[in-house]
Amino acid sequence: MSNNIIKTEVEQKLLRKSGILTARALKTVIENAKPGVTLLELDKLAEDVIKKNGGESSFKTVPGYNFTTCLTVNDEVVHGIPRAIKLQSGDLLSIDVGAIYQGWHTDAAWSIIVGSDELEVGSEKKRFLEVGEETLWKTITQAHEGKRIGDISASIQQGVENAGYNVVQSFSGHGIGTNNHEKPEIPTFGKEKTGLKLKRGMILAIEVIYAEGNGDVCEANDDWTVITTDHSLGGLFEMSVIVGKKGAEILTDWRQI
Repeated sequence: MSNNIIKTEVEQKLLRKSGILTARALKTVIENAKPGVTLLELDKLAEDVIKKNGGESSFKTVPGYNFTTCLTVNDEVVHGIPRAIKLQSGDLLSIDVGAIYQGWHTDAAWSIIVGSDELEVGSEKKRFLEVGEETLWKTITQAHEGKRIGDISASIQQGVENAGYNVVQSFSGHGIGTNNHEKPEIPTFGKEKTGLKLKRGMILAIEVIYAEGNGDVCEANDDWTVITTDHSLGGLFEMSVIVGKKGAEILTDWRQI
């Protein structure tokens, strides 16, 4: 297997299969995240989907982490440990999951509102999540040959801040391949036309990590979960992609599964 930043056609084929597993697991959790369901139950569903399809949990390769997903609720932002707590209608749930297929990792995340109470037109929670999703898709269009990491980072920052929210600057997207975090790092903020130039065959996990409030975060008492210091809502949208000549190929789009 190659540790090069550019993946071969054979390696990309395996990454596509890995992406399907991650997308299936993410879709399963989204569909089952209902009031009364526990975070541990959702984590088990994700693990079962990945194993059933011949894969392994990416996140379990992180030293000391024993779960297939990271699940964060409301003011939690990233790295939330699945717990026995039951979801309630109106909770904002962020789902982060990764799979390995024949040694190749992919990673994806999505934020949803549990139940229907907060889904009415004009809901602030709904708008908050719409901004994150729209920013992700717009940013992915920057992931083609000739662009730079700064173009991706600037797109994330502009999409979030122009809507009145703030990116979480202490966490970032990343390359991905035979490890779940590889070079290059992809900050949530930056300047256009700066940083590493993108080339075809790079595999990137592009992440929109942001908060309804000022974007400052701290670690909770469990040594994993990261929360907003002002207890405002946290949001997370992520897709793994292959950088192409004129556009990006999305590996983990759960909507297409």
